[in-house]
Amino acid sequence: MIPSVNPSGSDTRGLLYYLYETGKYEDHTDPHLVASFDGMSPDPGRDPSATLTDLQQLLDQPVMALTKHARPAKHVWHTSVRADPGDRILSDEEWADIARRIVAATGIDPGDGQPGCRWAAVRHADDHIHIVATLVTEDGHRPDDFRSGARAQAEARLIEKELGLRQVAPGDGTAAQRPTSAERHKAERQGRERTAREELRETVRRAVAGARSDEEFFDRLAAAGLLIRKRAAPSGDLLGYKVALPDDLNKDGEPVFYPGARLAPDLSLPRIRERWAGDAQDVPAARRGDAIRTGPGSPAAARRGTASAVWQAVLVVEHGEDAVAAAHIAAAGEVLDALAKTSAAHTRRELRDAATAFERASRSHVRAVRGHDRALRQAARDLVQGGPALGRGEDGATTAMAIDMLFFLITTAAHWHARKGHAQQAEAATRAAAHLRAAYQAAAAQPLGVLYQRGRRLSRPMLQRQTVLLREALPELAEQILAEPGWYALAATIAEAEAAGHDAALLLSDVAGRRELGTADSVSDVLVWRLRRTADLPADAAGVPRSRVAISPSEAARPAPRSTSPRNPRDGEASGNTL
Repeated sequence: MIPSVNPSGSDTRGLLYYLYETGKYEDHTDPHLVASFDGMSPDPGRDPSATLTDLQQLLDQPVMALTKHARPAKHVWHTSVRADPGDRILSDEEWADIARRIVAATGIDPGDGQPGCRWAAVRHADDHIHIVATLVTEDGHRPDDFRSGARAQAEARLIEKELGLRQVAPGDGTAAQRPTSAERHKAERQGRERTAREELRETVRRAVAGARSDEEFFDRLAAAGLLIRKRAAPSGDLLGYKVALPDDLNKDGEPVFYPGARLAPDLSLPRIRERWAGDAQDVPAARRGDAIRTGPGSPAAARRGTASAVWQAVLVVEHGEDAVAAAHIAAAGEVLDALAKTSAAHTRRELRDAATAFERASRSHVRAVRGHDRALRQAARDLVQGGPALGRGEDGATTAMAIDMLFFLITTAAHWHARKGHAQQAEAATRAAAHLRAAYQAAAAQPLGVLYQRGRRLSRPMLQRQTVLLREALPELAEQILAEPGWYALAATIAEAEAAGHDAALLLSDVAGRRELGTADSVSDVLVWRLRRTADLPADAAGVPRSRVAISPSEAARPAPRSTSPRNPRDGEASGNTL
């Protein structure tokens, strides 16, 4: 159950008109009062003789009783209280009790003989109510509504338990501001998938990813098509900024601007500057082998560099100091934003959803110490500068490699937040990991299919040799891996590593031992990407000459299987395994 408090309105009748309007909004059906301050307020929804003006004048009476100069300019308090989509439909009586508890908890109408404000609760949909109040008590004073939003949230947690509703994780004040009902309805009228606030938040996040200066940041915002207003001190020093969508206009036809801090707490200019203040030196975009193979500054090189940086970041989040871990978690959000921005069409939506979900997990009350996260921020920068990636070849395969590594970093972040008691952040990171799984499936199908074919065509003695090597190197995991469809892809990768001069057994033991594998659906898939990254093998095996791995003449002549990724090595069915 989510209360959303908006404590600073000025037009009681305008708000009532919105609450009782049925012609414009699909979810406004049968608007009616469920409760009010006196239990007898006129209801324009059910009483034909009652009007909106009657209800407005009753609510505003304590305000109008004050002398004109003493009346508060912003005297309307408003909150919506919305049930979770999975909750049962509550009765009017239950919503009435919820309304009375919310106004008491927030200080709007505290009860127990204390003077309260006039209020009314309107229900115009099954899943939520709106409470409107005027912020002058019956004895002419301002109510004690300090931090009414937090107090409403705390009461909602108690209500959820008592009514058996879905229990929402308690907030900690670090979440981005939710879109208001008016913003949501405006987006619907304009045919937008998201509100202007949400679109701006994502665009600004992407502009920040890997940026190193005010100038670069604002250039990126302008390139994205946003309108920008900068706020400067008398000295000329830049203090802040606002952004707007060119086609998001108010009633006067002017663009609606949002300050960065109103988009998210970490998008204010001072907080953004903390990120690049720690970028004291460049981190190489990719290792020498990566640049030679894919070309410096290419999308594939950026993705291989990202995989390496993410691989190291997992260890930092697992074992580093809290402030350093928090910095790496925040920088992981930049990497996700940059990867989503530059991804191919078949992975773009899931990566964008992963980045949006993880945004909530990138902030907590553990203040990040920037600077130690340079490698991840450099990875985000390289992704942006590398430009859009193709969905095939080395671009596509290195995308799968990077997503695989990111999945483990995001999962590690979820565990870190859970240990700290950050319930909302842990849940957000878990949702982001689910989107990464889906993105991985799309990205990995083709390159793993090629490797599977290579593995199936290995000579019988070679395949037997790889089986013995696996059992010796990873005795506890060997039987599980051999039963997975990804075993053939791993066998082909081991063969390539040996052909490149590596000690495959040592390499396999090393990459399996560095990080946990318990969250992997397919251990063999994970080991494929770890081996290929560590051994500097091309991510896309389609470009590797077949002469580099030994296959029997009879198997070389065999046509490729129709399904490139079988569910079981023995039956040839299509696979659904992912990370």
